[in-house]
Amino acid sequence: MKLSNKVEAMQFSPIRKFNPIAQKAKDAGKKVYHLNIGQPDVETPECFMDAIRNYENKVIAYAESGGITDLQDAVSDYFKTYGMNIGRENMIVTTGGSEALTMTFLSILNEGDEVLIAEPFYTNYHTFATSAGGKVVPITTKAEEGYHYATREQIEPLITEKTKAICCINPGNPTGTVLTKEEMKLIGDIAKEHDLWIIADEVYREFAYDGREAVSFGQIAEVEDRVIIIDSVSKRFSACGARIGFLISKNTDFIANVMKIAQGRLCVSTVDQVGAAALFRLPKEYYEEVKAEYCARRDVVYEELMKIPGVVGQKPGGSFYLTAKLPVDNIEDFLMFLLTEFDDNGETVMFAPAEGFYATPGLGKDEMRIAYVLNQEDMRRGVELIRLGIEAYNKR
Repeated sequence: MKLSNKVEAMQFSPIRKFNPIAQKAKDAGKKVYHLNIGQPDVETPECFMDAIRNYENKVIAYAESGGITDLQDAVSDYFKTYGMNIGRENMIVTTGGSEALTMTFLSILNEGDEVLIAEPFYTNYHTFATSAGGKVVPITTKAEEGYHYATREQIEPLITEKTKAICCINPGNPTGTVLTKEEMKLIGDIAKEHDLWIIADEVYREFAYDGREAVSFGQIAEVEDRVIIIDSVSKRFSACGARIGFLISKNTDFIANVMKIAQGRLCVSTVDQVGAAALFRLPKEYYEEVKAEYCARRDVVYEELMKIPGVVGQKPGGSFYLTAKLPVDNIEDFLMFLLTEFDDNGETVMFAPAEGFYATPGLGKDEMRIAYVLNQEDMRRGVELIRLGIEAYNKR
């Protein structure tokens, strides 16, 4: 018996595949600082569980396939603060942003179609596009240039008759790169000229630092019929396990056809939607406080990282990730060393090797992604362990 070509073309997640090795280190008595996964230690707002506890229905019934109206209306009110008029008819509640992306690719891609995305990119885009029969075409960026990509010279030569969409993770995962309004407008112009969809993954929208604005592709009226917004409660509200995401578009034909898939999988968890509705009614101060905390963590990480001789990286403008080159030949080998041979006072550290965030073979072998999701003291110690680990690794 044979497996499908699609599943064999997929890769294991570089974020999770070293978890068994880390578990063995912990079983051996080491403390491991997990900087590999975007799981914040910020407490989920109490209103989430309060809303579930106050849920009065005697039966946890199926929800509508597009989502419960209370959550849809709360999301609509949230987008009004960005000057965007998003109605119930413009959104489908999904099982996290992951299902939103899967549904999107299934709805717009035929076998062999291509999507453009700046590399390094969130590794699961490869899985989602491949499962729909599509292909990721990378727009290669460089650490030395802050991973910027929004120029005609970088984008247009990659567009072919097979290109269906350009994917923009903004702010970026894994690089923390934030598009300016001018860059977003340029991408919109290119999409119109070449009749492309714009898949705008904006799950880190609020996390833009140093005076940068939180913006959305949905605010560009000229391209609203081709914009597909991917959103989620996971990062914004530190509610990753709730698995509530959103697929949002003003293109009524797109939403109508995605509903076929949504009805096929019935619905998203009813009780998690109840809790998520409460999250979207939090005051503006919540977003400001959380953003300030992540910004402070970023500053600690960058300060410690710059103490490592030979490191190449720039301070990220948003999200809660940083990608950088380290002075080692093979980042996966170095990570294995950290988890199996190295410790400092019984402690070691884990990050995500960046090679799996690239589509171009050979790139990222000396790069890592850090998720600054732990408190400032732990983040400082985690990066210190990377520095001490490099010193020990290169002395072998």
